Amino acid sequence: MALKNETKSSFSTKAFYEEYVTGMSSKQLGKEFQSDSKRLKQLYFDAVQEINPETPADEIPIYHRTLSVLSALTKRLNPVRRLVFGVSLVSFFLHYFFILIGLTGYIIHPLFLPIAFGGMLVILLIELLEKSDVQKELDFAREIQLSLLPPSSMKIDQLEVYSFAATAQEVGGDYVDIIRTEKGTYVIIADVSGKGLSAALYMVRIQALVHLLIKKLNPSPKELFLELNNYVKSNKRDRTFVTACVAFFPKGEDHFIFSRAGHNIPIIYNKNHDSTFKLKTSGFALGMTSNKALARELQEKKYQFEPGDSLLLYTDGLIEARNNRNEEYGEDRLDGILSIYGSLHAKTITQKIQSSIEQFIGDEKPIDDITFTTIHNNDPI
Repeated sequence: MALKNETKSSFSTKAFYEEYVTGMSSKQLGKEFQSDSKRLKQLYFDAVQEINPETPADEIPIYHRTLSVLSALTKRLNPVRRLVFGVSLVSFFLHYFFILIGLTGYIIHPLFLPIAFGGMLVILLIELLEKSDVQKELDFAREIQLSLLPPSSMKIDQLEVYSFAATAQEVGGDYVDIIRTEKGTYVIIADVSGKGLSAALYMVRIQALVHLLIKKLNPSPKELFLELNNYVKSNKRDRTFVTACVAFFPKGEDHFIFSRAGHNIPIIYNKNHDSTFKLKTSGFALGMTSNKALARELQEKKYQFEPGDSLLLYTDGLIEARNNRNEEYGEDRLDGILSIYGSLHAKTITQKIQSSIEQFIGDEKPIDDITFTTIHNNDPI
């Protein structure tokens, strides 16, 4: 086994070179180049279409397209940086303009290129520092969000619950929770539309409301969804919607009460039949329709959950994860894992799924948050 010397070494050219080229493998460089190219292309098309929405891009004069892209770029800078950027750009063109018309003898000419280079370098350094500060804030937000998630492993009476969550970005919009009450245990999984910080903030608000409603009302899964739908629909300008599943396990009972609001269909393993089946219940996502329509469409069902049975709840990031051949992980793989390992402990099932998805995607970065939780009914001692 190779051992890494983690003591700090003195500064050297070799150490600097090794630090500088970290992550610059041909595969990583290819991925980063492809990602940056896509972002630049998107910026170009958005900029051109914003100023000329009715005209196809290839029919717009090239100088109009150039000005559109420059305008889109400079809008992202504050006024001071925009001024420095403009001065740098003008200095750059003046340097070559003076050469073109033969005015290189003027004392000001040698200053144009250093001004252009220095201005661009200052903007780059400031933007990097600002990005570093934003990254620190995002890391802090991530710590807060992770602290709100339940422990990965929980045992409640005969129930054993094991959860897994991995965000595609620093923070995410997936939500999983286990809430214990005197009457029983709620297991909730949800997915807020969108990604990143906005989805994460919305998820935190949803989580706080879920805890408040359960503490005050002890609602059934359907009642909980109707209350949440009122909240999501309260802001008419807000187009956010939330898909979710809730399973309520009454204390001392061998069943659970389940409802699904437009979410991925969970899978249950039945030990007596040694087989799996899906919990296909109807229901719209929260925020997509009125409470009246949701109450009419949303189903609430009771399912037997005896010793040896297991239940898997998951978000779409799991089954939609793709490998380097652009293939989806899919529901069939999940069903197959639960068919084989469904009678085992929740931790074992979760680890088998985690291992399977990691092997499937390889070095590919997930495009969406991956969250799932397994509930297993242990045999009574």
